Amino acid sequence: MSESVNLPALGESVTEGTVTRWLKNVGDRVEVDEPLLEVSTDKVDTEIPSPVAGVIEEILVAEDETVEVGTALVRIGDGSASEAPADEPEAAAEPEQAPTEAEAEEPEVASSAAPAPGEDSAASAPEPAPAVDPAPAAQQDAAGQEPAAAQPEATQPSSEQPAPSAPTPSPATGSSETSAPATPAPSSGAPVGYVTPLVRKLANEKGVDISTLTGSGVGGRIRKEDVLAAAEAAASSATSEPASAGPAPIEVSPLRGTTVPMSRLRKVVAERAVQSMQAMAQLTSVVEVDVTKVAAFRDANKGAFLEKTGNKLSFLPFFTLAAAEALKAHPKLNATVDGDSIVYPDHEHVAMAVDTERGLLTPVIKNASDLDLAGIAGQIADLAQRTRDNKLKPDELAGGTFTVTNTGSRGALFDTPVVFLPQVAILGTGIVVKRPVVIKADGSESIAIRSMVYLALSYDHRIVDGADAARFLVAVKERLEGGDFTSKLGI
Repeated sequence: MSESVNLPALGESVTEGTVTRWLKNVGDRVEVDEPLLEVSTDKVDTEIPSPVAGVIEEILVAEDETVEVGTALVRIGDGSASEAPADEPEAAAEPEQAPTEAEAEEPEVASSAAPAPGEDSAASAPEPAPAVDPAPAAQQDAAGQEPAAAQPEATQPSSEQPAPSAPTPSPATGSSETSAPATPAPSSGAPVGYVTPLVRKLANEKGVDISTLTGSGVGGRIRKEDVLAAAEAAASSATSEPASAGPAPIEVSPLRGTTVPMSRLRKVVAERAVQSMQAMAQLTSVVEVDVTKVAAFRDANKGAFLEKTGNKLSFLPFFTLAAAEALKAHPKLNATVDGDSIVYPDHEHVAMAVDTERGLLTPVIKNASDLDLAGIAGQIADLAQRTRDNKLKPDELAGGTFTVTNTGSRGALFDTPVVFLPQVAILGTGIVVKRPVVIKADGSESIAIRSMVYLALSYDHRIVDGADAARFLVAVKERLEGGDFTSKLGI
């Protein structure tokens, strides 16, 4: 008895999706709510969980294939269809031996594409099994049944290398597991965890050896968070040893010299960017802001803020709050164009640009002007994490009336961000740097070290004039330079 799993509705306006990656293979066993595959739509990339428990009997839609909502994706049964074929390779692999314990455990290993030793075979009688390497079973058991893709790349030997099994075990050996070599060798053909160019670049910048990491993503994929955690751990344990001489070697991207198809998300972003540039008269205004008082306020409260909210107090919540408050007084920057009319919403839904492995996504903080710093910081942390983990609902990417993009998080002084329809403005925040600045104190001028940042506002000149943009930027600048956020801390 088998049951089909169909592509579910992933949002009100989503009618189709593209299968980007299967997380399970034919013969694999799945439990209820265990992810089956990844699907990309024009709204969001997400995982499709299994509604039933069983064994995958047939995959009906190939990767990179686009299907309508309601299309059958896979058939899941009780595994009876895959037991008989799995028995034949098992018998062929060991014609002279057929241990009773191995036969008793056969239904659990029947889902493998090729026979592999189970836990019982790794701890069975001391007779040698010439064609079987016990090391992977011991390694898998010790790792808590982690997927093979989660193993570091450096530990994946060539499939041509002979497996270091013990052909002549000592008679005193009580288990084949004890004869495994000190360096475990994964079974031939084990998949190597895919590492995106973005993660490789970040690891290179942070000086992290990817081969030493175990990924926390789907299927053991190494994510940016894994690299950042390793870099932070290395920094905390670092001593006063002198820095290594010479620059770090450049790691060549695996994309160099290749041709790959655009993902569905990249196609959608490209089409909308071109559409927005063709439909709008876009230009950018920039102001320089002294955020020394904000930096001092942040330093004085970040410890208590982290303790009470569980979130770090960065500069971004200050920029977002100041922008959301200014939108109330300057609604042109929060408006939309509807034919020959201008629509001014009665709310400020601020979209946040989030950099992910799949591309740029913009989840929305609803009613941002009504929140305090704790509320905005919590929304930023939650939305950013769920965006990178493919856990967002499509509706959480819709309804934004204004966008903030923090390009300073990657070291940029400022940029000229693109406005995406139907919005008419986007604020880019640069990196906060300390540098000498001329200031006025007690009627005289002097030079002091100040924390400075550039704010760049791109806007649609069809309804927003340069003076409107300047007034909005000055309002944000004055709010930040005032530095009085005590009543808005939220803890």
